[in-house]
Amino acid sequence: MRRLFPVTDQTPAATDREWSLDELAEAYDYPEMRPDGHWLRANMVSTLDGAAQHDGRSQPISGETDMRIFGTLRALADVVVVGAETVRQEGYRPARAREAFAARRAAAGQGPAPAIAVVTAGLDLDFSLPLFTSPLVPTLVVTGAAAPGDRVAEATRAGAQVVVAGEGAGADPVRVVRELADRGLRRQLTEGGPRLLGQFVAADALDELCLTISPMLTAGTAQRISAGPSITVPQRLAPASVLEEAGFLFTSYRRI
Repeated sequence: MRRLFPVTDQTPAATDREWSLDELAEAYDYPEMRPDGHWLRANMVSTLDGAAQHDGRSQPISGETDMRIFGTLRALADVVVVGAETVRQEGYRPARAREAFAARRAAAGQGPAPAIAVVTAGLDLDFSLPLFTSPLVPTLVVTGAAAPGDRVAEATRAGAQVVVAGEGAGADPVRVVRELADRGLRRQLTEGGPRLLGQFVAADALDELCLTISPMLTAGTAQRISAGPSITVPQRLAPASVLEEAGFLFTSYRRI
Protein backbone atom coordinates (compact mmCIF):
# COMPACT_ATOMS: atom_id res chain seq x y z
CA MET A 1 0.00 0.00 0.00
CA ARG A 2 1.27 3.48 -0.81
CA ARG A 3 -0.20 6.94 -0.44
CA LEU A 4 -0.33 8.97 -3.65
CA PHE A 5 -2.25 11.96 -2.23
CA PRO A 6 -1.83 14.03 -0.19
CA VAL A 7 1.96 13.94 -0.15
CA THR A 8 3.71 15.95 2.56
CA ASP A 9 7.15 16.08 4.11
CA GLN A 10 5.84 13.63 6.71
CA THR A 11 4.47 11.12 4.18
CA PRO A 12 6.32 7.80 4.65
CA ALA A 13 8.28 6.46 1.72
CA ALA A 14 6.22 4.24 -0.56
CA THR A 15 6.46 0.58 0.33
CA ASP A 16 4.69 -2.59 -0.72
CA ARG A 17 3.94 -3.64 2.85
CA GLU A 18 0.40 -4.24 4.02
CA TRP A 19 -0.97 -1.45 6.17
CA SER A 20 -2.16 -2.36 9.65
CA LEU A 21 -5.80 -1.90 10.58
CA ASP A 22 -4.75 0.99 12.85
CA GLU A 23 -3.11 2.73 9.89
CA LEU A 24 -6.22 2.22 7.76
CA ALA A 25 -8.39 3.54 10.58
CA GLU A 26 -6.25 6.66 10.85
CA ALA A 27 -6.38 7.17 7.09
CA TYR A 28 -10.18 6.90 7.03
CA ASP A 29 -11.01 8.55 10.35
CA TYR A 30 -14.15 10.67 10.19
CA PRO A 31 -13.51 14.39 9.80
CA GLU A 32 -15.11 17.02 11.98
CA MET A 33 -18.87 16.75 11.82
CA ARG A 34 -20.95 19.15 9.75
CA PRO A 35 -22.60 22.05 11.63
CA ASP A 36 -25.79 19.96 11.77
CA GLY A 37 -23.90 17.24 13.63
CA HIS A 38 -23.47 14.33 11.21
CA TRP A 39 -21.37 13.08 8.29
CA LEU A 40 -22.58 10.77 5.52
CA ARG A 41 -19.93 8.94 3.54
CA ALA A 42 -20.45 6.38 0.81
CA ASN A 43 -18.22 3.41 0.03
CA MET A 44 -18.47 2.04 -3.50
CA VAL A 45 -16.35 0.15 -6.02
CA SER A 46 -16.22 0.66 -9.78
CA THR A 47 -14.36 -0.95 -12.67
CA LEU A 48 -12.32 1.14 -15.09
CA ASP A 49 -15.27 1.18 -17.49
CA GLY A 50 -17.74 2.32 -14.85
CA ALA A 51 -19.44 -0.90 -13.71
CA ALA A 52 -20.47 -1.01 -10.06
CA GLN A 53 -21.32 -4.72 -10.22
CA HIS A 54 -20.67 -7.91 -12.14
CA ASP A 55 -23.49 -10.43 -12.38
CA GLY A 56 -25.44 -8.24 -9.98
CA ARG A 57 -22.85 -8.23 -7.18
CA SER A 58 -19.91 -6.03 -6.22
CA GLN A 59 -17.70 -8.81 -4.84
CA PRO A 60 -16.33 -10.00 -8.24
CA ILE A 61 -14.80 -6.56 -8.93
CA SER A 62 -13.39 -6.14 -5.42
CA GLY A 63 -10.15 -7.40 -3.91
CA GLU A 64 -8.53 -8.32 -0.61
CA THR A 65 -7.40 -4.81 0.33
CA ASP A 66 -10.72 -3.35 -0.78
CA MET A 67 -12.44 -5.71 1.64
CA ARG A 68 -10.07 -4.68 4.45
CA ILE A 69 -10.98 -1.05 3.80
CA PHE A 70 -14.65 -2.05 3.61
CA GLY A 71 -14.34 -3.58 7.08
CA THR A 72 -12.44 -0.57 8.41
CA LEU A 73 -15.06 1.89 7.20
CA ARG A 74 -17.76 -0.21 8.87
CA ALA A 75 -15.77 -0.36 12.09
CA LEU A 76 -15.55 3.45 12.21
CA ALA A 77 -19.25 4.06 11.55
CA ASP A 78 -22.19 4.39 13.92
CA VAL A 79 -24.58 3.10 11.27
CA VAL A 80 -24.39 1.43 7.85
CA VAL A 81 -27.19 2.63 5.56
CA VAL A 82 -28.16 0.32 2.72
CA GLY A 83 -30.99 -0.12 0.23
CA ALA A 84 -33.33 -3.11 0.33
CA GLU A 85 -32.26 -4.37 -3.10
CA THR A 86 -28.63 -4.48 -2.00
CA VAL A 87 -29.62 -6.37 1.15
CA ARG A 88 -31.33 -8.98 -1.03
CA GLN A 89 -28.58 -9.25 -3.67
CA GLU A 90 -25.56 -9.17 -1.40
CA GLY A 91 -27.00 -11.36 1.38
CA TYR A 92 -26.45 -8.82 4.15
CA ARG A 93 -25.75 -10.06 7.64
CA PRO A 94 -25.50 -8.13 10.93
CA ALA A 95 -22.34 -6.14 11.52
CA ARG A 96 -20.04 -7.91 13.96
CA ALA A 97 -17.88 -6.65 16.78
CA ARG A 98 -14.20 -6.66 15.89
CA GLU A 99 -11.61 -6.82 18.63
CA ALA A 100 -9.11 -4.83 16.55
CA PHE A 101 -11.39 -1.79 16.70
CA ALA A 102 -12.89 -2.26 20.18
CA ALA A 103 -10.70 0.29 21.97
CA ARG A 104 -11.13 2.87 19.21
CA ARG A 105 -14.93 2.50 19.27
CA ALA A 106 -15.05 2.69 23.05
CA ALA A 107 -12.95 5.86 23.05
CA ALA A 108 -15.35 7.41 20.55
CA GLY A 109 -18.35 6.50 22.70
CA GLN A 110 -19.60 3.94 20.19
CA GLY A 111 -21.18 0.54 20.80
CA PRO A 112 -19.44 -2.71 19.87
CA ALA A 113 -20.66 -2.66 16.25
CA PRO A 114 -22.52 -0.33 13.89
CA ALA A 115 -26.24 -0.68 13.37
CA ILE A 116 -27.51 -1.62 9.91
CA ALA A 117 -30.24 0.68 8.57
CA VAL A 118 -32.21 -0.71 5.61
CA VAL A 119 -33.97 1.95 3.52
CA THR A 120 -37.11 0.54 1.92
CA ALA A 121 -40.52 1.67 0.69
CA GLY A 122 -42.34 -1.66 0.43
CA LEU A 123 -40.45 -3.57 3.17
CA ASP A 124 -40.09 -6.51 0.77
CA LEU A 125 -37.57 -8.21 3.03
CA ASP A 126 -37.15 -11.61 4.64
CA PHE A 127 -37.53 -10.77 8.32
CA SER A 128 -36.54 -14.30 9.35
CA LEU A 129 -32.92 -13.63 8.36
CA PRO A 130 -30.21 -13.09 11.03
CA LEU A 131 -29.94 -9.43 9.95
CA PHE A 132 -33.27 -8.89 11.69
CA THR A 133 -33.55 -11.70 14.24
CA SER A 134 -30.08 -11.83 15.80
CA PRO A 135 -28.03 -8.66 15.25
CA LEU A 136 -25.60 -7.46 17.91
CA VAL A 137 -27.27 -4.06 17.54
CA PRO A 138 -30.95 -3.90 16.51
CA THR A 139 -31.38 -3.43 12.76
CA LEU A 140 -33.26 -0.30 11.66
CA VAL A 141 -35.86 -0.35 8.90
CA VAL A 142 -36.15 3.17 7.46
CA THR A 143 -39.31 3.88 5.51
CA GLY A 144 -42.15 6.36 4.96
CA ALA A 145 -45.32 7.02 6.93
CA ALA A 146 -47.44 5.36 4.22
CA ALA A 147 -45.48 2.09 4.17
CA PRO A 148 -47.59 -1.12 4.26
CA GLY A 149 -48.83 -1.56 7.82
CA ASP A 150 -48.63 -5.36 7.81
CA ARG A 151 -45.00 -5.28 6.73
CA VAL A 152 -44.17 -2.67 9.37
CA ALA A 153 -45.78 -4.92 11.99
CA GLU A 154 -43.80 -7.93 10.77
CA ALA A 155 -40.55 -5.98 10.92
CA THR A 156 -41.31 -4.95 14.49
CA ARG A 157 -42.16 -8.52 15.51
CA ALA A 158 -38.82 -9.67 14.10
CA GLY A 159 -37.02 -7.23 16.40
CA ALA A 160 -36.23 -4.44 13.92
CA GLN A 161 -36.68 -0.80 14.87
CA VAL A 162 -38.83 1.04 12.32
CA VAL A 163 -37.78 4.62 11.58
CA VAL A 164 -40.23 6.87 9.73
CA ALA A 165 -38.32 9.30 7.50
CA GLY A 166 -40.88 10.42 4.93
CA GLU A 167 -44.52 11.29 4.47
CA GLY A 168 -45.21 8.92 1.56
CA ALA A 169 -44.44 5.23 1.14
CA GLY A 170 -40.69 5.80 0.81
CA ALA A 171 -38.07 7.61 2.85
CA ASP A 172 -36.80 11.10 2.08
CA PRO A 173 -32.97 11.04 1.81
CA VAL A 174 -32.45 14.23 3.83
CA ARG A 175 -34.77 12.98 6.56
CA VAL A 176 -32.99 9.61 6.62
CA VAL A 177 -29.74 11.35 7.54
CA ARG A 178 -31.43 13.59 10.11
CA GLU A 179 -33.50 10.84 11.76
CA LEU A 180 -30.43 8.64 12.19
CA ALA A 181 -28.39 11.53 13.58
CA ASP A 182 -31.19 12.31 16.05
CA ARG A 183 -30.73 8.77 17.37
CA GLY A 184 -27.05 9.44 18.01
CA LEU A 185 -25.93 7.73 14.78
CA ARG A 186 -23.86 10.62 13.47
CA ARG A 187 -21.02 8.80 11.71
CA GLN A 188 -22.97 7.42 8.78
CA LEU A 189 -21.79 5.09 6.03
CA THR A 190 -23.85 4.08 3.02
CA GLU A 191 -22.87 1.08 0.91
CA GLY A 192 -25.52 1.74 -1.71
CA GLY A 193 -26.73 0.29 -3.86
CA PRO A 194 -26.65 2.63 -6.82
CA ARG A 195 -30.28 3.74 -6.52
CA LEU A 196 -29.93 4.70 -2.86
CA LEU A 197 -26.65 6.50 -3.49
CA GLY A 198 -28.26 8.34 -6.41
CA GLN A 199 -31.01 9.55 -4.09
CA PHE A 200 -28.50 10.86 -1.56
CA VAL A 201 -26.56 12.62 -4.34
CA ALA A 202 -29.69 14.19 -5.86
CA ALA A 203 -30.74 15.44 -2.41
CA ASP A 204 -27.26 16.93 -1.76
CA ALA A 205 -27.03 14.80 1.37
CA LEU A 206 -23.70 13.10 0.65
CA ASP A 207 -20.59 14.49 2.34
CA GLU A 208 -17.91 12.07 1.18
CA LEU A 209 -17.40 9.37 -1.43
CA CYS A 210 -14.87 6.60 -0.80
CA LEU A 211 -14.48 5.05 -4.23
CA THR A 212 -12.34 2.03 -5.05
CA ILE A 213 -11.33 1.99 -8.70
CA SER A 214 -10.83 -1.63 -9.67
CA PRO A 215 -8.28 -2.36 -12.44
CA MET A 216 -10.85 -4.40 -14.35
CA LEU A 217 -12.99 -4.07 -17.47
CA THR A 218 -16.40 -5.74 -17.67
CA ALA A 219 -18.35 -4.14 -20.56
CA GLY A 220 -21.99 -5.23 -20.35
CA THR A 221 -24.84 -3.19 -18.93
CA ALA A 222 -24.00 -3.08 -15.22
CA GLN A 223 -25.13 -0.07 -13.21
CA ARG A 224 -22.88 2.85 -12.35
CA ILE A 225 -22.21 3.53 -8.68
CA SER A 226 -25.18 5.92 -8.58
CA ALA A 227 -28.43 5.87 -10.50
CA GLY A 228 -31.76 7.65 -10.53
CA PRO A 229 -32.71 11.32 -10.63
CA SER A 230 -30.16 13.74 -12.06
CA ILE A 231 -29.24 17.11 -10.59
CA THR A 232 -29.30 20.41 -12.45
CA VAL A 233 -25.67 21.28 -11.76
CA PRO A 234 -23.15 18.46 -11.17
CA GLN A 235 -21.83 18.48 -7.61
CA ARG A 236 -18.07 18.91 -7.38
CA LEU A 237 -16.07 17.24 -4.63
CA ALA A 238 -12.47 17.76 -3.57
CA PRO A 239 -9.94 14.91 -3.34
CA ALA A 240 -9.04 14.04 0.25
CA SER A 241 -6.96 10.90 -0.18
CA VAL A 242 -5.64 8.49 -2.82
CA LEU A 243 -4.05 5.15 -1.90
CA GLU A 244 -2.81 2.43 -4.27
CA GLU A 245 -2.14 -1.28 -4.02
CA ALA A 246 -1.96 -4.01 -6.64
CA GLY A 247 -3.41 -1.72 -9.28
CA PHE A 248 -6.45 -0.75 -7.18
CA LEU A 249 -6.92 2.92 -6.38
CA PHE A 250 -8.62 3.75 -3.08
CA THR A 251 -9.88 7.30 -3.30
CA SER A 252 -11.77 9.64 -1.01
CA TYR A 253 -13.55 12.82 -2.15
CA ARG A 254 -15.31 15.28 0.14
CA ARG A 255 -17.80 18.07 -0.34
CA ILE A 256 -16.22 21.48 -0.86
